[in-house]
Amino acid sequence: MATEQAIYSASPAEVVDPDSVLLPGHDVPLGRFTTVRRLLPHRRRRMIGAWCFVDHFGPDDVTGRPGIQVPPHPHTGLQTVTWLVEGVIEHRDSLGSHQSIEPGQLNLMTSGHGIAHSEYTPPEHPAGMHGLQLWVALPERARRGPARFEHHASLPVWRCGDAAVTVIAGEYGTERSPALVHTPLVGAEVVFDGPARQRLPLNPSFEYGMLAMSGAASVAGTGLEPGSLLYLGTGRDEFTVDTDGAARLFLLGGEPFDEPLVMWWNFVGRSHEEIVRARDEWMAGQRFGTVTGCQARPLPAPEMPSVRLKARDRFGVSTA
Repeated sequence: MATEQAIYSASPAEVVDPDSVLLPGHDVPLGRFTTVRRLLPHRRRRMIGAWCFVDHFGPDDVTGRPGIQVPPHPHTGLQTVTWLVEGVIEHRDSLGSHQSIEPGQLNLMTSGHGIAHSEYTPPEHPAGMHGLQLWVALPERARRGPARFEHHASLPVWRCGDAAVTVIAGEYGTERSPALVHTPLVGAEVVFDGPARQRLPLNPSFEYGMLAMSGAASVAGTGLEPGSLLYLGTGRDEFTVDTDGAARLFLLGGEPFDEPLVMWWNFVGRSHEEIVRARDEWMAGQRFGTVTGCQARPLPAPEMPSVRLKARDRFGVSTA
């Protein structure tokens, strides 16, 4: 979905303990009608596992408003994960896919070497809009492969005490998502219906982050408000969540992703030259195909920056 250049947040990050960092989101306009809170990449934390991009939108009242309106645009080197709590979005892509997504369902698009898609809130839509769009960086062995689209109308739910955990990607607890992923990771919505204190298990070899979507919670002893992401680091085998009322959280995790990346606009690559080539091919109408059924004109790519793009590791450090 994202069509703004992926940049590091200028917001300060609060250091909670030696292994945790609280990352506040910053507002980014998405087209004319929607504003999102961008949580990754952040200047203090570029990735969590292979998760390299997180936008949180809503909750918004879109009564009498168009909602999300994103014309055709390209992607390379990543997977897009769309998760809704409220609303509906209509997806079309250059593979010919046409799929509406509703709350509790998963749209997963794998760009491989290149794909284009559009995302629109249809004219007749619910009053509320609330959800996430996330990117997963593809490893070298998968990033040049064929494009793919998956829709999963139902996903496994693991009950852990007071927590209802919907496993969206990877595996967690006793459940595994049917979605295809290419690195060891997890993405899971964690919902509490009321006040609770719950221990949740972790894989010590993974790094993790917890995002608050609605309601307040204390995560591993740190207060977390909606629109913030707490990076939890590696080496933990569990953590505790405390809530005073209903709360909806989202857990991200995975093995640390050690391949340096160049992220610019809607492309994830490995070098400046690769990004330039993707941009040129998009502007020339090559490589990415056509999104059929969408009447909007494809988005033009922004001009390349005047400085050379550098590959960076997961901490945001240049490797060039």
